[in-house]
Amino acid sequence: MNPFWSQLIVQTTLQKKNKKTGSKESLSPYKMAKGHRELLITIKRHLKDLVLITAGIFAASFGFKGFLLTNHFIDGGATGISLLISAVTKVPLYILIICVNIPFIILAYHVMGKQFAIKTALAITGLAICLATVNFRNVTNDNLLVAVFGGFFLGTGIGLAVRGGAVIDGTEVLAIFLSRKLGTTIGDIIIVINVFIFSAAAYFLSIEIALYSMITYLSASKTLDFIVEGIEEYIGVTIVSSHNEEIRQMIIDTMGRGVTVYNGKRGYGKSGETKDVDIIYTVITRLELNKLNTEILKITPDAFVVMNSVRDTKGGMIKKRRLAH
Repeated sequence: MNPFWSQLIVQTTLQKKNKKTGSKESLSPYKMAKGHRELLITIKRHLKDLVLITAGIFAASFGFKGFLLTNHFIDGGATGISLLISAVTKVPLYILIICVNIPFIILAYHVMGKQFAIKTALAITGLAICLATVNFRNVTNDNLLVAVFGGFFLGTGIGLAVRGGAVIDGTEVLAIFLSRKLGTTIGDIIIVINVFIFSAAAYFLSIEIALYSMITYLSASKTLDFIVEGIEEYIGVTIVSSHNEEIRQMIIDTMGRGVTVYNGKRGYGKSGETKDVDIIYTVITRLELNKLNTEILKITPDAFVVMNSVRDTKGGMIKKRRLAH
């Protein structure tokens, strides 16, 4: 990027941040350098997200048009609802993909935040455009191969989109919202939703198609888990860094999450040298992992971060504080 434009963008961003926080501090060379570094990290992250989401869109489109559509097989979630309605009414899938997901995008804005909702809206729109304009030939008419590989490519697409900080199937956002309201697990809610979808498929299409569609769903869900490296619904994140106060404040203010701070000691090799350090622990959803990693990287590239799968949580720690958009 041109140094002039880079400096102008950084200066404008920092001035806007100071105005928002009410700070009257001058823009020192250190702050300008730090702002420039944050800008580069943000640009690189957005480019990476764009590549992942684009790859996810094409993978999902290939799963749809190369396998599922011609055989009227469906998947779970919002994707499955769109496929089912398309098979029954003959309405083009690319129209239904957008219409069915609009309520989930609105919900994502309130549950996950503005940035996630915008990314999701763009990803779903991109998927609809790809389905409408890109032609993929039908690969096979063998029902088992269609179910397995259609689910594989669809799961790959959804997984890549999640890695890019978006979703192309809004059901998971609904499941997160309902789990907070009802106190149940996200997995249980997704299962209930899919039971209704596959029951409708058995009624409107056929029992055989519904059974094959269950195989499609299992294939897609297992592929999705593999693509996002086995990340469960909730992730417990432990962070050790000398910038612990900045990271703690970022998690509270930017992520809207609660944190737990442990008093610990750092150990250095065989000499036994130790140093007191605050250890930060927080719990986030897997959809927020991409954003958390980016925000930590903006503060320091040397933070030691450990992530563990969390089966479920209970209590106020996981409840996200409402952020100002």
